[in-house]
Amino acid sequence: MADHLESSVTLPSDPASVSAARAHVLSTLAEWGLPADTEAAETIRLIVSELATNAVQHTFGQSPTFTVDLRLDRDEQLLLGVTDSHPRFPKRLPAAVQQDNGRGMVIIRWLTAECGGKLRVRPTREGGKTVSIELPWTVPAQPVTAGGQQEP
Repeated sequence: MADHLESSVTLPSDPASVSAARAHVLSTLAEWGLPADTEAAETIRLIVSELATNAVQHTFGQSPTFTVDLRLDRDEQLLLGVTDSHPRFPKRLPAAVQQDNGRGMVIIRWLTAECGGKLRVRPTREGGKTVSIELPWTVPAQPVTAGGQQEP
C-alpha cells in the first residue's frame, strides 16, 4: 500500500449527513483494506457517528457544513478528523443517567483510548475547530465470521 492515503468529504450540517459521513468512512476504509465487518471498523463507525452528530447538533446553525478527513500514514496510523466552522470547543459534560445526550465526547475518548489512540481538538485558521483521533492501523489477516472464528 502507499505511504500516504487521504480521503475527504464535505457535507451539509444536516442530520442526514451523519449516515453519509459513516458510509464515506466505511467505504474508504474498505478500499484501504479494512473490511466493514471487523471490530476496528465498527469502532471507527461509532466514532465518526459521534463526531459528525456533534458537528451537526452543537454548532447551532453557525456551521453550514462539516468536513470529514481520513489519512493513513505508512499503514501504521489512521487519522480521522471532523472539522466545522463553529469556534466553540466541545466540553466534557457530566453525563447524568437521565440525560439523553451529552455523552458523545466521553464515548469517543473511551473508544479512542481502548484502541491505543489519541484524541485532539485544534482550532482552524478560519476560526472553527477540528476534532481528530489518531488510531493504530490494524487490518485483520483473515475475515472474521459472525461466530467470531477466523475463516481458513
